[in-house]
Amino acid sequence: MHTHENATDDELATMLTDGSEAAFDLIYERYWKKLYNEAYKRINDSSDSEEIVQDVFVDLWNKRESRHIENLRGYLLGAVRYQVFAIYHKRKNLPAFEEPLDYMALSSDDADSNFLRDELLSSIHDWLETQPEKRREIFRLRFLEGLSTLEIADQLGISRKTVQNQLNTSQQNLRESIGKLLTLLILLLRP
Repeated sequence: MHTHENATDDELATMLTDGSEAAFDLIYERYWKKLYNEAYKRINDSSDSEEIVQDVFVDLWNKRESRHIENLRGYLLGAVRYQVFAIYHKRKNLPAFEEPLDYMALSSDDADSNFLRDELLSSIHDWLETQPEKRREIFRLRFLEGLSTLEIADQLGISRKTVQNQLNTSQQNLRESIGKLLTLLILLLRP
């Protein structure tokens, strides 16, 4: 199979597993900016964002033979998010509602952790259902689909400031609504 710019992600992943530097270069060209933007929108630091993307690509190359990647885009975005959460965890400056989710992602996969994670996610879902329709949609687009405030504003035909205000209101309301549950989960999940 000859490497070319029109290769699908599946083809590139297969060629990468076989050690193709050309496939790696194409993956890098195709995804570097997307991965950088994903990191930057979460941590707002260009140097850290570049380092995260560099680490993801170094890991991708170094472990190319042992990884079976079925969804290249999803794999790379997930790797960036994991690195972002690792930075949050290291610096102890996690966003209030992400901290327990991050901690659970890094904790063991025992039945209690799964139960607590499910309980937290259920509580967030229940809270989300009580929010006004527009706020619920903005929250969903930002935190579940990962869109930027500008992308949300464009998609919904509202100002970016309105999006930011709704997100701030959502976060404050969420903290108040499930703050006690979050505290309990953090305490229960600590080793």
